[in-house]
Amino acid sequence: MKKIVLSLSFALITVFAFSQSPLYVGSSQLNLGVGLSDSGIPLYIGFDHSIARDITLGAELSYRAYNENWQNNYYNHNIVGISANANYHFNTLFGMSPRWDLYAGGNLGFYFWTSPDGYTGNSSSRLGFGGQVGARYYFTNSIGLNVEFGGGNAFTGGKLGLSFRL
Repeated sequence: MKKIVLSLSFALITVFAFSQSPLYVGSSQLNLGVGLSDSGIPLYIGFDHSIARDITLGAELSYRAYNENWQNNYYNHNIVGISANANYHFNTLFGMSPRWDLYAGGNLGFYFWTSPDGYTGNSSSRLGFGGQVGARYYFTNSIGLNVEFGGGNAFTGGKLGLSFRL
């Protein structure tokens, strides 16, 4: 058991000793993909820009459409969201490989929910604040897979997509 612990410790120290932050001030990335929702499948596109070594500010646009059976009538809904976000990236703090990007932060946004005339369910547009935690793994220096989970507003839930370092 002692040999396993020592071997794992050596491997982690070796990986982390040669790591660096994937972000540098002025760098940007483009994110796009699909979301998880109980009301349709959201599509999103976002942009993040590094304003400090481990801090990014960004914006996101999302869209989803879904059909609903409400009081024995079928309705088509459309939801468009616009949000701003701020994230702290933990790579420097945890000494992670630049292929990984672990982050957490908050977002503030507005979504426009449109439903057909005669619909009496919940379909109002709102401003909302939420939080998110996510991770990226870069297969190459510029292309990676992104997974994010959040809560607190209509923009959150879960996301799966691609990230492109610009």
